[in-house]
Amino acid sequence: MSYEAVIGLEVHSQLLTNSKVFCGCSTKFGAEANTQVCPVCLGMPGTLPVLNKTAVEYAVKMALATHCKVNDKSIFARKNYFYPDLPKGYQISQYNEPLTQKGYIDIQVNGAEKRIGITRIHMEEDAGKLLHGESYEDADSSFVDLNRAGVPLIEIVSEPDIRTSDEAVEYLKALRDILVYLEICDGNMEEGSFRCDANVSVRPVGQKEFGTKAELKNMNSFRFIQKAIEYEINRQIEVIEDGGKVIQETRLFDSDKGITVSMRSKEEAHDYRYFPEPDLLPLQIDETWIEEIKRTLPELPAEKRERFVKEYDIPSYDAGVLTATKELANYYEDCVKKYEGQGPAPAGFKQGAKGKGQEILPPKVVSNWIMGELLRLLKEDGKDIAQPSAFSIQPSVFVKLLNMVDAGTINLKTAKEVFEEVYKTGKNPESIVKGKGLVQVSDEGALIKVIDDMLAASPKELADYKAGKEKLFSFFIGQTMKATKGQANPQMLNKLLQERLAK
Repeated sequence: MSYEAVIGLEVHSQLLTNSKVFCGCSTKFGAEANTQVCPVCLGMPGTLPVLNKTAVEYAVKMALATHCKVNDKSIFARKNYFYPDLPKGYQISQYNEPLTQKGYIDIQVNGAEKRIGITRIHMEEDAGKLLHGESYEDADSSFVDLNRAGVPLIEIVSEPDIRTSDEAVEYLKALRDILVYLEICDGNMEEGSFRCDANVSVRPVGQKEFGTKAELKNMNSFRFIQKAIEYEINRQIEVIEDGGKVIQETRLFDSDKGITVSMRSKEEAHDYRYFPEPDLLPLQIDETWIEEIKRTLPELPAEKRERFVKEYDIPSYDAGVLTATKELANYYEDCVKKYEGQGPAPAGFKQGAKGKGQEILPPKVVSNWIMGELLRLLKEDGKDIAQPSAFSIQPSVFVKLLNMVDAGTINLKTAKEVFEEVYKTGKNPESIVKGKGLVQVSDEGALIKVIDDMLAASPKELADYKAGKEKLFSFFIGQTMKATKGQANPQMLNKLLQERLAK
């Protein structure tokens, strides 16, 4: 029997507000344990929550960016359960009447577009954090850090529209991109500001009814999420085919073993005894405010990708890489504008073009350099283009190097070497080229002499070439490049060598 998976995802995203959702405590990450707390977020008797307006604004931004309907009235509720890092014994969340619902995002998987529905986006407060084995005297001890308690969250609940782990990961990446572009969440999975729970079930292909689901927790990377979902799908299929029944439960992903393990039986909504939060009035949002927020929305990742393809005539793959972050997209556009405005654009043959008559337009030249050289160097150093001190190649410097290639001052091979040195040292590319004597050899007479000397030193290869072994042409190119220390003008060398060999 063939089976298909039914997957729904619950994403918790910490909002980038300066203070917590119901009090004025700082939300800054990394502070000493229990130093960013007050009577409100510690759940002291007699304290009252006060709603953070900026948190509501950020939640509405995400709703608008994902085509959700913003409800004119929503209710905060108490979600009751006991956990050591939940000081009040309940969490302020939303349930029956959430802030927003009925949205969607479109994703691309294996070249096909798929729409994933969003059931709702609701606001809630985060819990604290348990620290296990933090004492050198007693490795079995656990401690509670309540700095995170009360940090504003939005929970984004998808429809059960996802069928594969690939779709799940693409959906999560798309959500994360939107959150980061909106500047309402940093998307840091390691620090827990972007977390995901997955509800996974399987059913025979063609069956309409859903199977029994298991909830997967403890996944802090896209790779682990994919592995956990794939393992759980296979586990449930094996259980069914062995004559067993899948149990509704919460399972943890053991990343070391690559398996999911049972944690506890899965609670139902009634287990939490939801009821309206008596200390908070219903949240009513004015349509005028929604329109004001809508006008502040930036160009979102999907829109930017589509525009890059149309405006710059680059492949969809390039556009996807270049719009991965807002900072990278801005850097690319700045380079293109400066390059198109300053650099020469010789017709018929541009940087990196293969074969005669091909033309690579400036936007694609810049794309190739960023994806091939800049991102490689950043990855090797573990840096991010969003960091102000990440590297020294500002767009004006970048374009200066590209112009030197176009003008024939240096060839492509030399340019890549110079680019790396500029990246590491911050030196001006022109001073590097001049100081190291890297100027491209474009003097026809000088190149002819080098070619003639090389052919004279390779009589056997020359005879073999004239006898029909035309593959030796690349050998002659290599030898000439070696003799000129890689500084020969490739196009001129190719032309002159063909002429000398034809004699």
